[in-house]
Amino acid sequence: MATRTAAQRREEARFAYDAFLRECPTNQLLGRLGDKWISLIVSALRDGPMRYSDLGRRIAGVSQKMLTQSLRSLERDGLVTRTVTPSVPVRVDYELTELGHSLSDLLFAVKTWAETHFDQVHEARERYDEEAAA
Repeated sequence: MATRTAAQRREEARFAYDAFLRECPTNQLLGRLGDKWISLIVSALRDGPMRYSDLGRRIAGVSQKMLTQSLRSLERDGLVTRTVTPSVPVRVDYELTELGHSLSDLLFAVKTWAETHFDQVHEARERYDEEAAA
């Protein structure tokens, strides 16, 4: 086994992904994937394509601006495809790509965990707030 110099190890580390480093592109990707709107959009598209307007109705509280920005971001990252069907009015459908589907199970699991454990989290928050106030 060849011994590597410190300079060689540093050079190799420059090309290895490490999400704990701020300048690493995987750190930025995790930041995007951690966004609540991204998670909800990917979870909503898990069962098949949806029109823009249906997504807006499905995801309560999302503004048109935020929905549009999030969908563009997902499309840019290769997680979603956008299909425009010329009609009056124009029909726009969004669908997860194969890469998006590989992510959807993880994000859906996080969503399900939040729904399943919210009561416990809420109780913990109340206990913490009571103790902090005392």
